[in-house]
Amino acid sequence: MVNQLVERIRNKDQRAMSELYQLYIGELSSVCYRYIPNSDDAKDVLQNSFIKIFTAIPSLEYRGEEAFKGWLFRIVANEALSFLRERKKLLFVEQDDAKLQQADIADDIPDTEQISADQLHQLISKLPDGYRTVLNLYVFENYSHRQIAELLGIKEGTSASQLYYAKQWLARRIRELIIEKG
Repeated sequence: MVNQLVERIRNKDQRAMSELYQLYIGELSSVCYRYIPNSDDAKDVLQNSFIKIFTAIPSLEYRGEEAFKGWLFRIVANEALSFLRERKKLLFVEQDDAKLQQADIADDIPDTEQISADQLHQLISKLPDGYRTVLNLYVFENYSHRQIAELLGIKEGTSASQLYYAKQWLARRIRELIIEKG
């Protein structure tokens, strides 16, 4: 089905573009909102992403639905990162490496099963931009700290510290939510 949509888009079928949009807008919105919690900004990034997608499809080598979906996700994530860089919203705080090496947050992470996926998503959206961006790239996109450092123009240690402090921040907020539910 997706292969046929891609072929129809290559033939400039406007209806196929609309069908592809409807098919993936939900998932691509989720990817975008993970990086950009502001609704208006996220909509702009999604619009730019779809322009890039539809412009690139004619030269795309289709390799199956999963590969295509991954390609779509990468475009949206890269557009979101470009937006954040352009707006200079990516602020990274250098932290003490010794503190990171001594810390073991595995024992400090609360049970997330006690909160809903929506609550967790809302908490992630409230993270400072640098924390949220590194967390998304590391956890959801499966990038290594080296890859994140190269992508964002930061040190590997900065990537690791942003992830550490993002997890600490989330753990604290999750514990607060669990206590509130009491």
